[in-house]
Amino acid sequence: MDNLPSVSVIEVAIALVWRQGCLLITRRPNETHLGGLWEFPGGKCQPGEAPEACAEREVLEEVGVACRATGRRTAIQFTYPERTVRLHPIDCDYQGGGPRPIQVTEWAWARPEDLADYEFPPANAGLIRELSAGPAPR
Repeated sequence: MDNLPSVSVIEVAIALVWRQGCLLITRRPNETHLGGLWEFPGGKCQPGEAPEACAEREVLEEVGVACRATGRRTAIQFTYPERTVRLHPIDCDYQGGGPRPIQVTEWAWARPEDLADYEFPPANAGLIRELSAGPAPR
């Protein structure tokens, strides 16, 4: 029997906020984990919180945008040297507001085919390929 520490997985909702065929992306503050990289807005799910509710809450907190969850994509589990995350990509419709940099350093609306021009965390690589290859929902 080995004495390896158990690895807890951090459950994270990421919001794919769609507006006129573009996705909302944000840049992480430099002092955070993976600081300076672009990402889809989102964050840790609270205990008992559904990823859809978390995605809607986090987008409002981070950039002041209201959105409505419309679907869930396949979860992505990824292990960084210092933590393991399970990302829950949630498709969302833009409902209004912002965006403004409340908890992020900047934001942009990006076409899916242009996502490769931005540096995202390694955990997002497969999702970026998927989004770049296919049409936007509806």
